[in-house]
Amino acid sequence: MTKHYVAEPYKIKVIEPISVTTKAERERFIAEAGYNTFLLRSNQCMIDLLTDSGTTAMSDNQWAGMMLGDEAYAGSRNFLHLQEVVREYYGFRHIVPTHQGRGAENLLSMIMIKPGDCVPGNMYFTTTRAHQERNGATFVDIIVDEAHDSQLDLPFKGNVDLSKLERLIAEVGAERIPYLCLAVTVNLAGGQPVSMANMRAVHKLCAAHGIKVMYDATRCIENAYFIKTREEGYADVTIAAILKEMMSYADGCTMSGKKDCLVNIGGFLCMNDEELYQKASELVVLFEGMPSYGGMAGRDMEAMARGIVESVDYNYIHHRVAQCRYLADKLDEAGIPVVKPTGGHAVFIDARAFLPHVAQDRFPAQTLAAELYVESGVRAMERGIVSAGRNRETGDHHRPKLELVRLTLPRRVYTYAHLDTVAEACIAVYKRRGRIAGLEMIHEPKVLRFFTARFQPLVDLAKTKARQPADIEKDDVSAQYRPAVLR
Repeated sequence: MTKHYVAEPYKIKVIEPISVTTKAERERFIAEAGYNTFLLRSNQCMIDLLTDSGTTAMSDNQWAGMMLGDEAYAGSRNFLHLQEVVREYYGFRHIVPTHQGRGAENLLSMIMIKPGDCVPGNMYFTTTRAHQERNGATFVDIIVDEAHDSQLDLPFKGNVDLSKLERLIAEVGAERIPYLCLAVTVNLAGGQPVSMANMRAVHKLCAAHGIKVMYDATRCIENAYFIKTREEGYADVTIAAILKEMMSYADGCTMSGKKDCLVNIGGFLCMNDEELYQKASELVVLFEGMPSYGGMAGRDMEAMARGIVESVDYNYIHHRVAQCRYLADKLDEAGIPVVKPTGGHAVFIDARAFLPHVAQDRFPAQTLAAELYVESGVRAMERGIVSAGRNRETGDHHRPKLELVRLTLPRRVYTYAHLDTVAEACIAVYKRRGRIAGLEMIHEPKVLRFFTARFQPLVDLAKTKARQPADIEKDDVSAQYRPAVLR
């Protein structure tokens, strides 16, 4: 059966040349970057799938809006436009602009968390958990167990397990839970969505205990699309209407506008509660800027307002998800293990299944991302043990069940031909996977280490010939490797 992938619902007006490098150059570049793709320069990458954060191609309408920037220090008309659009499409009474999503996370954590609190959520996210822990809270994962199995093909693997939430409330008391952080979608589970029914049930349970629900709304448009295409009763409902209903089950949200608001910088914190708004307005002056601009220029707020309107267009989001599905199908057909079902912003390769002979302490996802870059110039991101960081109490690594490489698709940037190149590179690495050893961490930052950690490769001292995957003993191969000397 022939699969159909919708054509781009836009035409290309401006182009940006991309770099084409040799393999020898890439081997040098990745070594200089400490085998961390975050430390590569953009001009060293041919196809950059590191992130979809701030890498959007803005529309002609957004660029036109940039020329209407009102850069007043207070009371910018662009803020008033953004406020109007957020109220219309998201439904929240108050908006506090920030320079990006983590600025909103910082404000939310500071105004709501007390030392000793617990913040439940449907799987951690790196910066979110860092802000929660910095303010004295403990993150508690309450996502459904199925989310930790990359091969289970279920429509809403981002759902909250209500029984886990009820047990947590009974164990610690509602007074120690300042809010529930609900990510829509769940990035580190592979971009998995939350069903409307689950959002409704979570809101009802939390309301009964006086617990606020705050969304990480970064990719809420993708979540709305999956509700439309996967959940009964929503096939004929518009993306805008689904989004508005989703937000009605929350007391507020953090937003990184660099994703589903289709801009290169900016974010905001929303809430309905007047007291929380006053607290956030006071703190934003200290950390970001005036409450009417936060960390954003007027022109950026105008681009964001227009981007929000564009984001609910079905043709846009349908094509975006189709591109992800196209790449995932290419890899799946080649036997490469990818997270199922495909999410809306990226394709996630299961690095544990790809490199079963590389122990998790040898950073298989980090290794695979580096190998993919050397093979092709495609830059991807590790989402596994490195991203998870360390347990604050024991000092040991957090050991997530999912050890993934994220191939993140920027919005409206690449074509299907680019994705063919990515697929070919992944397949080439997969064919030589038996010769890939792993990495050792040689520099480890204390906070959010995945951004700037440095590594060195492990080499097989016993033999150098290629080994076939079928010949690899999963339990003892990684012990054969020793740190390579960087030259």
